[in-house]
Amino acid sequence: MNRTAITVLVTLLVIFGIYRFGFSKGWSERDAEMQSEIAIKNEESRAREQKLGEQLNNTSNELKEANDAINQKQSALDRAISAGRVRLPSSSCVQASAGPTTAGGNSQAGSESDRETLQLIAQIAADGDRAITQLNACIDAYNSVRSQVNVDR
Repeated sequence: MNRTAITVLVTLLVIFGIYRFGFSKGWSERDAEMQSEIAIKNEESRAREQKLGEQLNNTSNELKEANDAINQKQSALDRAISAGRVRLPSSSCVQASAGPTTAGGNSQAGSESDRETLQLIAQIAADGDRAITQLNACIDAYNSVRSQVNVDR
């Protein structure tokens, strides 16, 4: 081999070596930048997740308080029904009594049946209140999460 060929070969090896060094250094810098961006995004996501968790806990607590209020109202209504303070409206037609009558003229069987009917109606109303309250809490939680997630978009 002559001297020119060796010089060209060494020059090409030096150029290739410099290129490889710059190439790998560029990738290393890009990887470091990506890692820092990922860390920043992870912190933002954790903060958003924590905020959403707090909002969902607040909604859950509000739902529990609303259900407790419904249960208290239901209990008070059940006590009023059992005590006879709540009654079904009497029909306009007078009907023959089916059983023994009390001092007020109402039959005991009819009175017990009326109480059971009233308690079932009260239970249906309470179940409806619970379902509506739960649905509203679910809608509020969904809207809250949606508004937090769509902030960046």
